[in-house]
Amino acid sequence: MLSRLVYSLYTRILLSKVQAGDVPQHVAVILDGNRRFAESMGTSSVTSAYQQGAWKVRQFLEWCQSLRIPQVTLWVLSLDNLRRSRPELREVLQVIEQEVVGIAESQRISQTPRRIRFLGQLNRLPAFLQNALGKAENMTARYNDFYLNVAVAYGGREEIVDAVRKLLVSYGNEGLSLEDAVRRVTVKELGDHLYLEGVPDPDLIIRTSGEIRLSGFMLWQSVYSEYYFCDAYWPTFRQLDLLRAVRSFQQRKRRFGQ
Repeated sequence: MLSRLVYSLYTRILLSKVQAGDVPQHVAVILDGNRRFAESMGTSSVTSAYQQGAWKVRQFLEWCQSLRIPQVTLWVLSLDNLRRSRPELREVLQVIEQEVVGIAESQRISQTPRRIRFLGQLNRLPAFLQNALGKAENMTARYNDFYLNVAVAYGGREEIVDAVRKLLVSYGNEGLSLEDAVRRVTVKELGDHLYLEGVPDPDLIIRTSGEIRLSGFMLWQSVYSEYYFCDAYWPTFRQLDLLRAVRSFQQRKRRFGQ
């Protein structure tokens, strides 16, 4: 009981300090550690761990609401994850199906309702999940002040390759020669063909579970992002962990290469 009181008090104090500073406008998170959390709890089934991780997403959005963070991006499933065993993958996909619609419905009562968008090679997902993602997007399409971007079947290298393909197709539709296309390519032109056009680059990228790498997450967009690595598995991530990450961000001097 005493430890909970101390935690609650410290969290409120840190929240007030963080709110007084400049908060990142775009926070991206690699939700890592669900399976290891399940193992630490002594269970071989990952369904419960992923369900707890999904509920953590709802809490995380509430915490971001308290900080008025307009853009949140969450990486929930990588292309590499699609190679997991069929039974485990089915469990994970079913949890995602249930939760994305539930999160979309919850936006109706949120003080800062978020428009949900999905990025990744969504065509590689089963039809039932594609339908759920489309439903979630349609349910939140009218919200335009706050956003939740969810990376599913996502890989950073694949995003860049797909952007190049789309750019080349657009040049082909214009009837450009190869030489003209080469002269036309710019950073902005290629960036405009990424999965989510017009989304500002993440200011802060958080990875849970103690792994200190990006694993290809938002390779193009993270060139000037600040990183924060947290030891907690995603299902055990706390508001205090988010506040510490944002406080660390506020204490850094961003030079953008200058």
